[in-house]
Amino acid sequence: MQSVTVELEAASTMELVNALSTIATELAQRQAPESAAACLELTETLVAASDMQESALAGFIGRVDATREPARWGYPSTQAWLRSRLGMRDSRAKERLTLARQRHRLPEVCAQLAAGELSYGYAATVADSVARLDDHDCAEAEATLLGFVEQGFSAGKVAAFGRRISDLIAERDDAEDAPDEDTKRGYDKSWLTTTRSLDGGRYVKGWLNPEDAAIWDGTLAPLAKPAGPDDRRDLAERTAAALSSVLSGGHKASKVTVICDLETLTGGNAPARLTDGTPIPAAQARRIALSAGVSPLLLGRGNTPLYLGYRERFASAAQRQVLETLYSSCAVRGCEVPGTLCEVDHVHGWALGRSPTDIDQLALTCGWHNRFKHSRPDQIQITKDQDGRYVYRLLPPADARARNRTGPPGSIGPPDSPALDWAA
Repeated sequence: MQSVTVELEAASTMELVNALSTIATELAQRQAPESAAACLELTETLVAASDMQESALAGFIGRVDATREPARWGYPSTQAWLRSRLGMRDSRAKERLTLARQRHRLPEVCAQLAAGELSYGYAATVADSVARLDDHDCAEAEATLLGFVEQGFSAGKVAAFGRRISDLIAERDDAEDAPDEDTKRGYDKSWLTTTRSLDGGRYVKGWLNPEDAAIWDGTLAPLAKPAGPDDRRDLAERTAAALSSVLSGGHKASKVTVICDLETLTGGNAPARLTDGTPIPAAQARRIALSAGVSPLLLGRGNTPLYLGYRERFASAAQRQVLETLYSSCAVRGCEVPGTLCEVDHVHGWALGRSPTDIDQLALTCGWHNRFKHSRPDQIQITKDQDGRYVYRLLPPADARARNRTGPPGSIGPPDSPALDWAA
């Protein structure tokens, strides 16, 4: 059992965090008391303490985000750093990042959170509700939503009130004649988010700026008209069909890669998969094969594609198809950009003359990590997994590694640990 002695007022931020880490380690190893009543009381006390820690965490994340420090460590965004380095679910990473970014506009929320008078759940709910309001509306919404908290409404109800406030603001500003809500919130670039459903489909949400909206309307509107008097699809279904037609090149053949065993095509039950790993039932794979050309891809032991060497600067279409079967996402460990959206990377640097455009010298990386790798090669560790795929692992910046090697007082972990040593 370790002993922790800290003079709170004189201790640095680093010393407080280290002491808290030591206490948390000891607490995690303790067995829960036999008394359920005692456990209930301890749970409420511990959650309240955790909420106050979230206040400090929001300050840390806010500083990291404002200075774009994650990019120096090889992460394209603060959210990617929280998700990959700290193992947060994407929803929790977004929640914490939103609170960190809204702290300066929510003084009362932050004061109550730091004092233990407001739970993290309420604070995150209010931050999300005001994230796209202007400063004046944000101040009024903060006061209104905190009033609902004081009345004892749940966080879910407060979130619903937050959405209603946004609707009322839109009505106040005459949303039908004024720019739409997303434009008023500061967006000038179009955006789309997609979420994979359990059955392999996708939910799509987004916003288009006026220029892109005009392109959307001009392209899809003619294709979304009813096909005839017997077309019973509603407008939403016809629009989706029109979008699919455009994405597939209209009457042009589109490329969909389905990976399966020969036995599957000849009647077996082994499932196939798409390049992103989504499983496809054997029967569905056979239906796709009936209406598409089949291009065989010969795989060697360990599902490693056999050698397909071309010594040109750019990978061929055939080589890219092979790579997409190998890499469902960016080769950088923890990066979730789908392989179909990645760039072909010469593992050892084509410009350096060490990496010909041969299939066993190529990998897929997203555009951001491709540029990061070639600008900071000392922060990428390259290995191969048992199936022959290259795995890129991010390393800390050189100055952080030097600090860890010397192991100054107050550093986190042993001298060789990849953890950080922040100044208080």
